[in-house]
Amino acid sequence: MRETLTIYHNPACTKSRETLALIRSRGHEPRVVVYLKTPPCEAELTAIVRKLGIEPLELVRRNEQVFKDKYAGKTLWPKEWIKAMIKDPILIQRPIVVRGDEAAIGRPPEDVERLLR
Repeated sequence: MRETLTIYHNPACTKSRETLALIRSRGHEPRVVVYLKTPPCEAELTAIVRKLGIEPLELVRRNEQVFKDKYAGKTLWPKEWIKAMIKDPILIQRPIVVRGDEAAIGRPPEDVERLLR
């Protein structure tokens, strides 16, 4: 049995919609988490960052107004960036697709294809 695919999805985002369509076009029906309504908890987001192989700050969308208003110019510890993304989930890069111990950011959508085997 194949591991479940999960997409952390923002329906308002073109890349997120394109990534979800790509996943479905390959015959998968992922678990869809609309993360702006249901943000990941600290443990879940920490695990996602680990699976992506990046630092938490690399997952932060720095062009968002909330980043500019609250976080620009600040130096936070990795755990503090995790908490910031949980508090303000609009900061989380999107979409994120997770399968087992692997994850990918769908920017561009084709970057998730390695998870669709």
